[in-house]
Amino acid sequence: MSVANQVQDLTPQDVSDGIAEGRYLLVDVREPNEVAVEAYPDGVVVPLSSFDPKNIPDPQGKQVVFACRSGKRSVTASLAAQAAGLPYDKHLAGGMLGWKAAGLPIKTGG
Repeated sequence: MSVANQVQDLTPQDVSDGIAEGRYLLVDVREPNEVAVEAYPDGVVVPLSSFDPKNIPDPQGKQVVFACRSGKRSVTASLAAQAAGLPYDKHLAGGMLGWKAAGLPIKTGG
C-alpha cells in the first residue's frame, strides 16, 4: 500500500457539516501560540511538534479529521497516526486559511 495516497482531503464545508452532525472530531495540530490567536470552534489541540497519536482523544465513534494552518502538517499528522496503526486518514484541505476563506466561524483570543 502506498502511504502517500492514504490521506483524504476534505473541504472546510465537509468538515464543518461533519462536526455539526457529530460525525467528525477535529484534531488541530497547530502549536498553542497559533491556536491562541485563532482556533477552530470545536477542535481538540494535539500539537505536531510533540505529536503522539496516543494523545488524540478517543473519537467515540466519530471519524478523526486533522487540521492545521494550510493543510501540510495535518497530512503529516495523519500519516503518523496511520503509522501507529490508527485509521485516521482524513484532513482539512487548506487548513485554517481555507476554513476562513470559506467564511466559517473561528474562536479568537484563546
